[in-house]
Amino acid sequence: MTMDTASSRAELSGKLTNVLDARTLSASHRRLSELVHKGIRVLDVGCGTGAITRGIAEAVGPGGRVVGIDSNPKLIDKARQMHGTVPGLTFETGEIYKLDFKESFDMVTAARVFIWLSDPVEALHRMKHAAKIGGRILISDYNHLKISWQPEPPASMLHFYKAYLKWRADAGIRNDIADCLPGLFQDAGLHEIVVTPQHEITKRSDPDFESRIALWADTASSRGAQMVRDGYMEESDVISAEQEYREWIFSEAQSLTMYMLAVEGTR
Repeated sequence: MTMDTASSRAELSGKLTNVLDARTLSASHRRLSELVHKGIRVLDVGCGTGAITRGIAEAVGPGGRVVGIDSNPKLIDKARQMHGTVPGLTFETGEIYKLDFKESFDMVTAARVFIWLSDPVEALHRMKHAAKIGGRILISDYNHLKISWQPEPPASMLHFYKAYLKWRADAGIRNDIADCLPGLFQDAGLHEIVVTPQHEITKRSDPDFESRIALWADTASSRGAQMVRDGYMEESDVISAEQEYREWIFSEAQSLTMYMLAVEGTR
């Protein structure tokens, strides 16, 4: 499989794009929210529709500078429409593998991006190159092999999830990237490496429980068509996975834990 295969499989569509708009700096990139401060320059790689990026810009203030980059021009257009008037904030269409900034930022960050990359080593190299000497690189991402539902979801969803992981892995994407990041940071020559657990835990008592745990029904709805096209599932199995999972949410679901780490290092 090629890098282009991974990129095409990463492209967002359908209900999953709504998830991007609902994110915030404090809730969705918690470790970064603890590190940003007034006046610094930040590069947000894989910014999507810019919801987190706007939070970064508000945190650094008009004396700082924030650049959001995403490979999807439609997402960048939406980011500009929604957040383009925030002082010091700009959005650009660009690939993580082609970042051409040199020693330009105090902080270079990516959240939920490396989980879709087939060449994380090159991506980290590009991010490091964009950071100033003494600048900080922060990546926050998942290990999809350590997901935990309570109780176990329907067999149809487990079947979908297994196929989903294989569909990703066959494109050269690391499902366990979170736990690989500390080693990648060391190999890249970064120092002062810090690993902070950021696991996303959704419980039935949470006010937004239903919308958050429905992520995997939305994934079946949005990614399922791609997987059927690529020969990894039958359409009827995708439909069953989505429908039975949504029924499970209302009748049985208690919690979902998405294993996530924030890994940071200094150039």
